[in-house]
Amino acid sequence: MTASTANDQRFREFKMPDVGEGLTEAEILKWYVAVGDTVSDGQVVCEVETAKAAVELPIPFDGVVHELRFGEGVTVDVGTAIISVDTQPGAGPAEAAAPAEPAAAPAAEAEPEPQGRQAVLVGYGAAPSSTKRRARKAQPAPVQQHMAAAIQAEMNGHAAPAAPAPAPAPAAPAAPVEPVGRPLAKPPVRKLAKDLGVDLATVVPTGTDGIVTREDVHAAVAARTAPAPVTEEPAAPAAPAPSTAPAAPADLAARETRIPVKGVRKATAQAMVASAFTAPHVTEFVTVDVTRTMKLVQQLKTDPDMAGLRVNPLLLVAKALLVAIKRNPDVNASWDEANQEIVRKDYVNLGIAAATPRGLIVPNIKDAGAKTLPELSAALGELIATAREGKTSPADMSGGTVTITNVGVFGVDTGTPILNPGESAILAFGAVKLQPWVHKGKVKPRQVTTLALSFDHRLVDGELGSKVLADVAAVLENPKRLITWG
Repeated sequence: MTASTANDQRFREFKMPDVGEGLTEAEILKWYVAVGDTVSDGQVVCEVETAKAAVELPIPFDGVVHELRFGEGVTVDVGTAIISVDTQPGAGPAEAAAPAEPAAAPAAEAEPEPQGRQAVLVGYGAAPSSTKRRARKAQPAPVQQHMAAAIQAEMNGHAAPAAPAPAPAPAAPAAPVEPVGRPLAKPPVRKLAKDLGVDLATVVPTGTDGIVTREDVHAAVAARTAPAPVTEEPAAPAAPAPSTAPAAPADLAARETRIPVKGVRKATAQAMVASAFTAPHVTEFVTVDVTRTMKLVQQLKTDPDMAGLRVNPLLLVAKALLVAIKRNPDVNASWDEANQEIVRKDYVNLGIAAATPRGLIVPNIKDAGAKTLPELSAALGELIATAREGKTSPADMSGGTVTITNVGVFGVDTGTPILNPGESAILAFGAVKLQPWVHKGKVKPRQVTTLALSFDHRLVDGELGSKVLADVAAVLENPKRLITWG
């Protein structure tokens, strides 16, 4: 067995898997191991973010971490090796260096390239240097003769003759200095330098291992725009400057922050654009007195059957929507473009829009229509907690049929929500506020909110959409309908 074959069997690579549904790339969020750490089969080594969710990746074999191929924040294509593991850590060095015969290289030849791995910035390979050592210039014949005579005289104990003056050579243009390698800098810093018009090769790095930092780039801009030193000679009078001069583009760029759109945010943006320009949206609104519902929420919080469960207005809004769908089942459908068919679904996968640090995601409660109120409360609490931790799986975000977005938690009255792709309707639940309301013929302060229902007009016409929204409002106005209609 050759040394190369033995090393291939000893060092095993773990490649970026397809953790979603046909996804092509993922961003490495965090490494849980470092070079030299011992890992075992099934141990989580890193967390990655796809276009749908953040997922932890377990290693499929035992050994010692030999190399981490990419750093945190780098997006890697599916199928690319991200970590190398030494499965035989006690087997000694990885390779035995082959004996080489010493040979004196001529002075005019280039120095041999250094052996071994060069330390470079993660994500960038070592740029091979194109600089070659120039051959030593040939000395003129009189100079060579003088050198030979000087050596002979030294050996005989005589003084060396004076060297003849060489003939002046015509001046030649200086050869341009070639860069030794690509300046080390992270992608955001390279982008900043490009925006500010700064050549990274001219920037003095202050970061670890010679890495150019954002501060180095700004310092280069400041040095470039610094005023010239004052001389003793009187300067020509300058033209009066306008009172308000526009800011230089470089100054404006320095006050901007560019955020790469990737992962969940990128997928959400693409999905919303596709939905907005594919499904014909219609939005209807209704303002409703929810005073009785808010009282019921307070009663349920002390109910023994709801002990340990999260009870809030969103829970009853979700239950009201499920009752409305049960009374109007045609709203729970999808559009099959290929077959030009409406696909009505006899199950409700209720999506709940959740704002997370990584962007907006819409996990859904599977078969929510078949759950009791305590079961729905437990599922809703688990869904929100998982989303906030960034642990929502791609399966939890697929297959939704209708969605609720709670804009009221931000103090917003209502909005015109965009459909989640493939779904028929989305309900926006606005803020509940104390407002003057006509109740039993008198103006009284009541708890009031506004609901907005957006629906796909290919599936849902105005009559059906209005019935669904009116039923949701009726249940929230008088929650006893949960019993009579449910």
